[in-house]
Amino acid sequence: MNLAITLLVALSIAAIIGTVLQQNQPYTDYIIKFGPFWFEVFQQMALYDVYSSGWFLFILFFLVLSTSTCIYRNAPNMVREMHEYRQNIQLKTLENYSNSCHWSLTQPQEDVQYAAQQIFSHNGYSARLKQGEGYTLISGMKGGASRLGYILTHLAIVLICIGGLIDGNAILKMRQILGQIVPETRNIAASDVPEMSRLGINNPSFRGSVSIPEGRKTDVLFLNYRDGYLVQELPFSVEVKDFRIEHYDSGQPKSFESDLVIHDERLEQPLEQTISVNHPLIYDGYSIYQASFSDGGSALEMIAWPLMGGDIKNKKINTKVGDELSMSLFADPWILEPSNFRLFNINPSDEPGRKFKNSGPSVQFKMRNKTGEAKEFLNYMVPVEKEGLYYYLSGVRSSPAEDFRYLYIPVDDKGGIDRFMNYLNALGDEALLKRIVTELNFPGSALPSNSAAQLNDALIKLVGLFVEKGMEGVTEQIEKNVPSDKREEVSALYIKVLQQMLGAVYVDVLRKEGVDVSLGVDENKAQFFDDASVAIGALNRYGSPVYFQLSSFVHHQASGLQIAKAPGKYVVYPGCAMLILGVFLMFYAPQQRLWARLEPSDEGLSFVLAGHAIRNKLDFSKQYQQIRAQFNRVLTG
Repeated sequence: MNLAITLLVALSIAAIIGTVLQQNQPYTDYIIKFGPFWFEVFQQMALYDVYSSGWFLFILFFLVLSTSTCIYRNAPNMVREMHEYRQNIQLKTLENYSNSCHWSLTQPQEDVQYAAQQIFSHNGYSARLKQGEGYTLISGMKGGASRLGYILTHLAIVLICIGGLIDGNAILKMRQILGQIVPETRNIAASDVPEMSRLGINNPSFRGSVSIPEGRKTDVLFLNYRDGYLVQELPFSVEVKDFRIEHYDSGQPKSFESDLVIHDERLEQPLEQTISVNHPLIYDGYSIYQASFSDGGSALEMIAWPLMGGDIKNKKINTKVGDELSMSLFADPWILEPSNFRLFNINPSDEPGRKFKNSGPSVQFKMRNKTGEAKEFLNYMVPVEKEGLYYYLSGVRSSPAEDFRYLYIPVDDKGGIDRFMNYLNALGDEALLKRIVTELNFPGSALPSNSAAQLNDALIKLVGLFVEKGMEGVTEQIEKNVPSDKREEVSALYIKVLQQMLGAVYVDVLRKEGVDVSLGVDENKAQFFDDASVAIGALNRYGSPVYFQLSSFVHHQASGLQIAKAPGKYVVYPGCAMLILGVFLMFYAPQQRLWARLEPSDEGLSFVLAGHAIRNKLDFSKQYQQIRAQFNRVLTG
């Protein structure tokens, strides 16, 4: 018993871990969440797939073996006790029970015997009569089914554990140990996955997922397994005929559902059914759940804006989510990899009375350079408001473990980024810079130089250094070439001159737009200049030679399905029912016994009434006192 309790406690702890820690996720997700050290610790403990781990299956198997042995040894005795009235009990034993009393009677024995049998029957006790040597014993019992509850409870544990073994991928674990399966780690098409990483339709149990775009179908799904995945084949194909999603006014998802079509050669015609969250499709032992949704290959049109100068201004790029587009940018090969499109982006709102706001569509993609290194970007289609101003946001990160760092590109009076790009391109126009230097007529002491030509060249290089490396590059240049005792003075001078140069270039851009700057610029245009200069100073950390502006899209959605085959449930469900019934019988139908012993004596008739119960002794004592009172009324009334 102690061993079984210990094993059950261990299983309970494992179940808690399996509930708190999301199971069967890609290993990269766990590394991001826990870090390398704890990832290795938890991996060695097999906590990422608790229910299929070797130690969990061993506990289940050992608990089945232990409980089955217990049933084998004790069930026959339990069955006998269900029908055993203990008619050989001795008088001394009856008198020693706490619930026992004695009467000396003068009534005929037959009358007392009849009354005792009637009282036993009235209180729900079945009775057996035994004629002993000089005495008569009436043995009563009720609640004999409590012993059946003991058997049912233990059988339930066995059945539930067997169901756990069936659905715990024990066969898959054995195949892995024997080297018959190897998880696939490459990002390749399902049709290209080798046989060593595929599971046939005869696999007895599994739970996997697949994302199916609208109008498409599949006959495979994917099982996350250790550091890779396995491809599970299905004996039928699943088609997503249509996918629908409803949103709240804020844009948050409210509900989503899929119209599925099952294509199977065994069916006379395809099976059609709509599924939604918590309303799965059950077919041929397979459960198909609505689990999530994602992009299904939306068509994207983006404008590539140069951030380093060049001739690709306003060049339109057409691609779709999931594709790879090779391109040459500034003589270097790059690969554009769109990975996701979101129609709604729900973010916390600063507005009073609103918790969330919709920031509009966004596209997520990677830019991979010639060395294979990639940075991930998240670009919003429409300007996002921040402190009363509007910006085009472009997030960037080097790995999924990082948060996005955002580049804020201010919008112009027309709500676009043309002014920003014109300003950026003007900073790379050497002829314009030379003209501005001449017009500003900086004094010779503005920057260290030996001649006016050198001064002009130094000013132009200063602007180029800012565009290329930001203020970090300017600071680095000062630290490299200026003595430490003069750096503070020279830094202030560099910043002053740079601001004048940038301001003059910006004013020239405004003039070309037809803006009257004779009386200066208004507050909005001045704020734009500050924001644009900050954004340009951060471009050296952006990681892409172009900025992709999402201009239009054709949205295609994909339904995320989870498909499970769990034959163990047909064992677990009866086991759960047996467990409920068994516990009920054990605790709410306890076995109770009564004995009435009649024996002739010198004074007439000796009558002993005794009772005994294993459980709920306090309640039984109250019942016994009520029965004793009934005997008092009959025997002495």
